[in-house]
Amino acid sequence: MIVCIAEKPSVARDIADVLGAKTKKDGYIEGNGYQVTWTFGHLCTLKEPHEYTPSWKAWSLSSLPMIPPRFGIKLISDPGIEKQFRIIEGLMQNADEIINCGDAGQEGELIQRWVMQKAGAHCPVKRLWISSLTEEAIREGFSKLKDQKEFQPLYEAGLSRAIGDWVLGMNATRLYTLKYGQNRQILSIGRVQTPTLALIVKRQQEIENFTPQQYWVLATLYRETTFSAIIRKSDEELAQEESDAKENPKKAKKAEGNRGIPPITDLATGQALMERIKNVPFTVTEVAKKQGTEAPPRLFDLTSLQVECNKKFAYSADETLKLIQSLYEKKVTTYPRVDTTFLSDDIYPKCPNILAGLTPYTVFTAPLAGQKLIKSKKVFDNSKVTDHHAIIPTGQPPVNLTEMEKRVFDLVTRRFIAVFYPDCKFATTTVIGEADSIEFKATGKQILDPGWRVIFAKPQTNLPEGMTDPDAEARENDEEHSLPAFVKGESGPHLPKLDEKWTQPPRPYTEATLLRAMETAGKLVDNDELRDALKENGIGRPSTRAAIIETLFKRHYIRKERKNLIATPTGIELVGLIREELLKSAELTGIWEKKLREIEKKSYDATTFLNELKQMVSEIVHSVLSDNTNRRVTTIEETATKTATTSTVKQPKKKAGTSRKNASPATPAPTIPSDNELVGKSCPLCGKGTIIKGKTAYGCSEWKNGCTYRKPF
Repeated sequence: MIVCIAEKPSVARDIADVLGAKTKKDGYIEGNGYQVTWTFGHLCTLKEPHEYTPSWKAWSLSSLPMIPPRFGIKLISDPGIEKQFRIIEGLMQNADEIINCGDAGQEGELIQRWVMQKAGAHCPVKRLWISSLTEEAIREGFSKLKDQKEFQPLYEAGLSRAIGDWVLGMNATRLYTLKYGQNRQILSIGRVQTPTLALIVKRQQEIENFTPQQYWVLATLYRETTFSAIIRKSDEELAQEESDAKENPKKAKKAEGNRGIPPITDLATGQALMERIKNVPFTVTEVAKKQGTEAPPRLFDLTSLQVECNKKFAYSADETLKLIQSLYEKKVTTYPRVDTTFLSDDIYPKCPNILAGLTPYTVFTAPLAGQKLIKSKKVFDNSKVTDHHAIIPTGQPPVNLTEMEKRVFDLVTRRFIAVFYPDCKFATTTVIGEADSIEFKATGKQILDPGWRVIFAKPQTNLPEGMTDPDAEARENDEEHSLPAFVKGESGPHLPKLDEKWTQPPRPYTEATLLRAMETAGKLVDNDELRDALKENGIGRPSTRAAIIETLFKRHYIRKERKNLIATPTGIELVGLIREELLKSAELTGIWEKKLREIEKKSYDATTFLNELKQMVSEIVHSVLSDNTNRRVTTIEETATKTATTSTVKQPKKKAGTSRKNASPATPAPTIPSDNELVGKSCPLCGKGTIIKGKTAYGCSEWKNGCTYRKPF
């Protein structure tokens, strides 16, 4: 008998239908020589500390670091899981062959390997590796079954990740809780969780400590067109342009010289310039026209889909993951937990049939029918595809979708159709003019051939039934704005003006921008090619980033204000306590992530990785235990804290003199100085800086060097 094990019952049913297994049993489906069973995600997990050494059950600094000589797994304590495992165990003990039908990814491999190990499976094992759950994909997958040994590096990477997270999380959480938590609350530390929190806290500090600078913009109205004065670039801007050109020569801007006036930072200078030009004719000195093309947007990987859904619909990363997972299980989109935006060449011959199946989108697919589809290297590239390709529709009819699922499906489908349309062709016009030697510039854009843009264009008349237009707001930025016809040498009267402006602080992270920052290890990157290069060092995996953000909410380290992610006082204090860069640096954590990817590619040794991690944890324990500064977390977050996932719960008023629950009764209430007394005092967190007054809170003068002390007004 051949035993197939899937990751969930619905997938097992799909596989059983294809294999001809029709007889439903308790915990599996049988027939045609197959027994198809399932897990419910993880059935097994790594053992708890006390299951290795009984003395580790008590939280004690003297027991750290806890590093078992050999790691073991156990069955998750749950009656339903235990019952299903006994069924699986019985099937595997009598199997002639096992087919691992788990999700085709690192986590899916780990889930099923642990179950097979725990069940004592000893027969040959094959691996089903598919990117969609359509009948055609399942049949093709079973015709090309692989030996499970081919996926040993994938399993080793997943196992290394799990052990690494255990070693760091268990030790660092106990370490920081016991050392700095004052026995009031657990301070949760994680390999990906903590640097992600640090990104949010750092951005919040930059905003809190930002001092707006006033400046003025000189412009003039000529022939109903606004021309803005050209501003000379600073040395920093020129250096950045040079650096960008070296990193990405293809995208380097053509050198135009550093022309223009210096930035206007005082009103008197601006008024003098305006007076200087108001009675002088405006003369057009240059008219430059250039044609260009714009390729269709890339197909979605999981992160870019989560970013887009957060921008357009305010869906959280976790919501989007659940929605695209549901679409995958409903067989209308391909495997979602991917980190590539490319397709492999073998998908190209299947694309006409996929397009033909998208009947609600016939108005867009009809022009492509019967002709050879465009095959762009920006879409089809085997070298950019590893385990799975980008997320695309399968061509199955999108029936029985929820409203939220329809929106996500619509995004994926339009992107897919668009890559087979021609590039958008446009013309740009740049006009330079001057008045009394002060140069001004205006630019215009005209769409010559919309190409792929018709897929996203207004009016909203060609939308499939039940679909809403997701691009209406974003499209406003892409509107063409043509200029009147200007001729070099023409001259005439104009109307100058001087507008007051203020420099703006960085924007708080949203889930969309945080996902991008996690993907590129904290570097803000707009260019797709450079982003691809940085992905290797990103923190977390596409499939785990949503869970990391949700964990920060659940720990009450962050909360949501509209779409913005705000660190709570506890989150801020926790990051301030951590001096070990390996715990909170996105770049350094990204290096560990890269090593895990290299294990998967067989270019790095799993044993070496774990030994390095154990050494790092030992050093962190030694460093924290040697800290004699008496630093502590002073803020306690109530469990009813307002977050994105919980509502505001009114707390009963405390009677005067009563202490907060779980607070140490021996600790007297601190005397809080008045606001006027705070400024200039020594920082209570780092001890180095002094208290300064910001826009909305008091902070520390050493904030640039990492101190996170903050007291709201």
